[in-house]
Amino acid sequence: MGNIFGRKFRITTFGESHGRGLGVTIDGCPAGVPIDEEYIQTELDRRRPGQSKITTQRKEGDKVEILSGVFEGLSTGTPIGMIIMNQDQKSKDYSHIAESFRPSHADFTYHEKYGHRDYRGGGRSSARETAARVAAGAVAKKMLAHFGIDFKAWVSQVGPLKLDNHYQALDLSAIESNIVRCPDGNMAEKMIELIDDTRKKRDTIGGVVSAVISGVPVGLGEPVFDRLNAELGKAMLSINAAKGFEYGSGFEGVSMYGSEHNDKFFTDENGQVKTETNYSGGIQGGISNGQDIFFRVAFKPVATIMIDQESIDIHGEAVTVSGKGRHDPCVVPRAVPIVEAMAALVIADHFMLNQSTRLDQLKA
Repeated sequence: MGNIFGRKFRITTFGESHGRGLGVTIDGCPAGVPIDEEYIQTELDRRRPGQSKITTQRKEGDKVEILSGVFEGLSTGTPIGMIIMNQDQKSKDYSHIAESFRPSHADFTYHEKYGHRDYRGGGRSSARETAARVAAGAVAKKMLAHFGIDFKAWVSQVGPLKLDNHYQALDLSAIESNIVRCPDGNMAEKMIELIDDTRKKRDTIGGVVSAVISGVPVGLGEPVFDRLNAELGKAMLSINAAKGFEYGSGFEGVSMYGSEHNDKFFTDENGQVKTETNYSGGIQGGISNGQDIFFRVAFKPVATIMIDQESIDIHGEAVTVSGKGRHDPCVVPRAVPIVEAMAALVIADHFMLNQSTRLDQLKA
């Protein structure tokens, strides 16, 4: 019922924002992948709340515990179970919306779909659910690192502040050098100031996370409905607050002629097929072509704001709703590791699917 992602490298997540905890089961991870809690914890620390003045001040350590599927630091090929216990729930902060619908939140749709919703922090609709995805994505990253596949995501826009540099002109090693996760220091300072000012106004603001996947081999992706770009789009749009996805030239490509947009092939000095440009974003016909896959994900302003808004309750009566508790003024700094995790899960799944595409790839 929408809690499972992937076919060969498959995850099932569970848990709510204010429940006992959150967890994930990974089924299909091959044996022999080096896995340790320290690395997974490092990825979770990038996503956890309370990490800076421009994120929610909920204090969660997000400590992961591996329950199964790992022995002596290596995956065993059996299901990997991981759990992250909640520690700093303040459910009383949500009692005022037990029967009210916050504008642009999932309160109304969950109520109408299920007839019974967990209003504490939004329950399963909360972005806290993504902690389980990041834990699973860390395992996928470890597996793919063995094949030289790497993932980098960063904040490229907050509100009107936009980083226009092509990713190849950026120092992506500087992503973690500031709290907003923008690789350009000067732009990062402006973004931080804007987010902090927005927080002080008790409002929220949106932004864009850009990402590049390097080292992807040719051939990942399936026709017709399981194209790699479609799978990445589904993965990104499944993240809370995501409103748009584009890859390669994206929407800007519509202003170009085909003679400008076509990526011309050539063979390099090592006999490898390359393209002179990469407007395709590393994917052609829904299948990876061996070039970098780069894409962007747009995130809306967080729906919960600390300003009075007019709405209705479950009885259809007019009410005034104001956010309480601890919320992000902008999601994109913490969305960076989530975008990387979901990208890794997609590539891991299609990497394994691709092993059975051709007869000459099968082993007796």
